[in-house]
Amino acid sequence: MSVSLYYSADRALPLTAAEKAAVESIVAAHMSSFPYEDTESLDLYENDGSEPDRIVTGSTKMPLDPGQLMPVMIHVLDSVTDLRRALQGAEWHVHMDDLDVPWDESEGYGFPGMRDPALAAELDRASEWDPGSE
Repeated sequence: MSVSLYYSADRALPLTAAEKAAVESIVAAHMSSFPYEDTESLDLYENDGSEPDRIVTGSTKMPLDPGQLMPVMIHVLDSVTDLRRALQGAEWHVHMDDLDVPWDESEGYGFPGMRDPALAAELDRASEWDPGSE
């Protein structure tokens, strides 16, 4: 079973040239620092014009490896946070399947505890577990 993170922004005004450049810069920075080659990352869709107020939309399939889950989620949500801050006046919707991702003005997008080092260590240990070794 896969879980995906979805993100979109709507605004009556289209992206300006400066905003388009900011989006491209954020995506490029995200891609250059993304830690996994074999895992889906920030994926923005081309606007097909079917939703005229939609200025950004995309999704990311979360990895099944528990050790990659939090780093990928944090990396993608940090990039979506950067996008939100660069695109003023938009109405954002960020969710993981049916669960809305909370927004915090100082922290950005994230779930409570997702940056907890103990949780990251536990998930990393779970990814190393080999059920055939018992």
